[in-house]
Amino acid sequence: MKRILATALIVCPFPAMAHGLHESGTLLAGVLHPLGGADHVLAMLAVGLLAAQSAGRAMWVLPGAFVVAMLLGGLLGAAGLPFPAVEPMILASTLILGVLVALACPLPLPVLAAMVAGFGAAHGWAHGTEGPATGLALYAAGFVAATTLLHLAGIALGRLLPAIALRGLGAGAAVAGLALAVV
Repeated sequence: MKRILATALIVCPFPAMAHGLHESGTLLAGVLHPLGGADHVLAMLAVGLLAAQSAGRAMWVLPGAFVVAMLLGGLLGAAGLPFPAVEPMILASTLILGVLVALACPLPLPVLAAMVAGFGAAHGWAHGTEGPATGLALYAAGFVAATTLLHLAGIALGRLLPAIALRGLGAGAAVAGLALAVV
C-alpha cells in the first residue's frame, strides 16, 4: 500500500498548490512552482542524484549548470521568446537523467553539464512563461531556492544510500518520467 501511495504522489502533480499563485509574484509562488509538478520535482532530484553519483566537481557543477541555465531560460520565457518542444524536453529530462543514474553511466563532466544546462533552460523557460507579470525577481528567487533544495535533497540521498538504492531511485525517476510522458 505504501508503494502505491508513493507512486501516486510522484506521478500525480498537485497543480492547485503552485499553479494558482503564479499571478502573485511572490517568493512563495516561486518556491511552490517547481514543487507543483512531478516532472519538475523528479528532474531536479535526479540532477542531485547524478551529481552525488558522479562525485568530485560534479557535486557543484551539475546543480550550478542547471540553476544558471534555468534562470536564463526563465528570463527568455518571461520575455515571451519561443522554445520549441519545451514540454517534451522537460519530460525527457526526467527520463534521461533517471536512466543515467540507474545505469551509473560515467559520462564526461562537460557532456553532463551541457545536458543538464539544456534541461535547466527548458525548466526555466516553463517557469518564466507561467510566472507573474510583476514581481518576477521574487518569483525567480523562489524557484531558484526550491530547485537548489531539490538538488541538495538529491545529493543527500545519493550520498547516504548504497549504490544499488541510488540506481533504483534513478530507475524510478525514469519510469515516472515515462509514465508522465504517456499520461
